[in-house]
Amino acid sequence: MLVSLPTFLLAIFVGFDLPIESLRMQASEIPNLPIIFLVLAAILCVLSLRRTLRRWSGLYLVNQRSKYVFNAEIKLERKKRVVVYTVLESVILAYLGYAYTAITPLAIAPSIVMYVFSLEGMIFLVYGLLGKKFRIGITTKAVLVADREVFVMYFSGLNEICISQQSVYFTYAGNLQLNFPTECLDSGNKIEFFENIKSQIDQDRVLLRIYEG
Repeated sequence: MLVSLPTFLLAIFVGFDLPIESLRMQASEIPNLPIIFLVLAAILCVLSLRRTLRRWSGLYLVNQRSKYVFNAEIKLERKKRVVVYTVLESVILAYLGYAYTAITPLAIAPSIVMYVFSLEGMIFLVYGLLGKKFRIGITTKAVLVADREVFVMYFSGLNEICISQQSVYFTYAGNLQLNFPTECLDSGNKIEFFENIKSQIDQDRVLLRIYEG
């Protein structure tokens, strides 16, 4: 959104040939417009690709099940949330892709980027759901949660683990705090999950707090 919104605004200005008072010219008179849209498309592509690579890598790693002391699918409620947000995201990207070129043909490059990552999001969702790839796991070094987002919490440098109804918090030296939502865990796996957490940490050095309320 950080780049897609300015791209959309530029497309509107160019498509409707609006005046730019600060430059004392019409939007269509901006020099090198095709190159500007191409640069914006490249930035959009790089930012989207970084996120795409991160979540595909997370999915690959969490499905190396033999390397985990605990590994299970995420909870059904979490899957539903993943479906809703991923579909919504893909629809928005596809709409932006359509809107760019509907407003001005000069925005064809950003439009293609939006369509590509809209399709990628749906492929990722179908692959993750049908293959039961959205999972949470514990290795001897970290906790990894991978669905549409990727959460990695290492045991190295850990000072405290706080378990609440909403989230599991990992606090490190320097007050760095990472967390993941407890809705990732199926109720039938919670006891096994937390027992495996305990077995991987030095409980004399890491404070473990559990809040039931």
